[in-house]
Amino acid sequence: MLIKNVRILGGEPVDIAVVDGLIAEVRPAGSAPAEGVDGVVDGVVDGRGAIALPGLVDLHTHLREPGREDAETVQTGTQSAARGGYTAVHAMANTMPVADTAGVVEQVWRLGQEFGHCDVQPVGAVTVGLEGRQLAELGAMADSAARVRVFSDDGKCVDDAVLMRRALEYVKAFDGVVAQHAQEPKLTKDAQMNEGVISGRLGLAGWPAVAEEAIIARDCLLAAHVGSRLHVCHVSTAGSVEIIRWAKSKGWNVTAEVTPHHLLLTDDLVEESPNGAYNPIYKVNPPLRTAHDVQALRAALADGTIDVVATDHAPHPVEDKETEWAAAAMGMVGLETALSVVQEAMVDTGLLDWAGVAERMSVAPARIGRLSGHGRPLEVGAPANIVLYDPSSRTEVDPSSFASKSRNTPYEGMTLPGRVLATFLRGKPTVLEGKVT
Repeated sequence: MLIKNVRILGGEPVDIAVVDGLIAEVRPAGSAPAEGVDGVVDGVVDGRGAIALPGLVDLHTHLREPGREDAETVQTGTQSAARGGYTAVHAMANTMPVADTAGVVEQVWRLGQEFGHCDVQPVGAVTVGLEGRQLAELGAMADSAARVRVFSDDGKCVDDAVLMRRALEYVKAFDGVVAQHAQEPKLTKDAQMNEGVISGRLGLAGWPAVAEEAIIARDCLLAAHVGSRLHVCHVSTAGSVEIIRWAKSKGWNVTAEVTPHHLLLTDDLVEESPNGAYNPIYKVNPPLRTAHDVQALRAALADGTIDVVATDHAPHPVEDKETEWAAAAMGMVGLETALSVVQEAMVDTGLLDWAGVAERMSVAPARIGRLSGHGRPLEVGAPANIVLYDPSSRTEVDPSSFASKSRNTPYEGMTLPGRVLATFLRGKPTVLEGKVT
């Protein structure tokens, strides 16, 4: 395969030669192959000056299989991921049955091997059934064929401090990480949206920022105490940013992620949106926060306090979202729009360059998830996991065109920048001209 006329991280135009799934040569665009590199190619893709990034890695994806195949499957979810430029995703554990045993994580891993349009790395549950009462089979999942290294009860918080400490101690044995869904359950009982002036006006139970911040502070202290790795899922408040910044200043092994929607959307959409108030499309966990929080999250992502952009891709069937606000499921799909939203919020605002995007959407998540074959620089000898992206185009978001089974996107009708032209997984095209191959 020869990938012609692309700009790695936005640099000068080059051609990338791929042999046996690896990058064999990177040479100036239009030049002859180097001595020893076969000039005969089986296929040519003209990048037309597109930006080339290492294949994106998502630390936080809900593929729903097994158990909720009406919302998503490994096949449709990874097709959606490939269209978004992803070559690897971490599949969260809140499936049915829960991925809390070696058998279930191996099932998800094998589904990825068979049907995946990107690599699927299962995330193991921290506790049995996500019930927060006893530790799941962490060691067995780590030793399984799936080689699980990330553990999370995402969707539920491990609120028992003793249990959280034990999990952090346990995963040290195999260089694992506990990814915490930071939500103090007693402070968020029946909560519906961000606590503030708007929740008061709408009469919706408020979700206070301190419910997230208190758990993050506790877990940073626990991680430091036992010398383990902590990852904080979907950070959403300015206060959380300050706590994480403080923990990192101490040299503690704490990493954090932010979702695209928390970088762009605010809680006032619940009151005033194109479709009126109380639109459940904006109901998400953690909730959309204030403009002040959004600015703090952007600054933290730019300065490295927040390490990763993770989608928290949460597909739901129509009947679970298009209902009254209180009964609606929480969550948004995000794989196919993530790179565009990051461009809008971070690149076009001058907060990140394309090297910074690659660091936060490929390099860092691969490092945290211990995926050695991903997040590598696009250089000779590296696996040819590549996404070609045109930042100059602008497209109106049409959920009916998604590869995902679900359509619950908050961006419907919005015009976002950029378009994924092609995605390559170890040199094999999974997307060409924006279409799944």
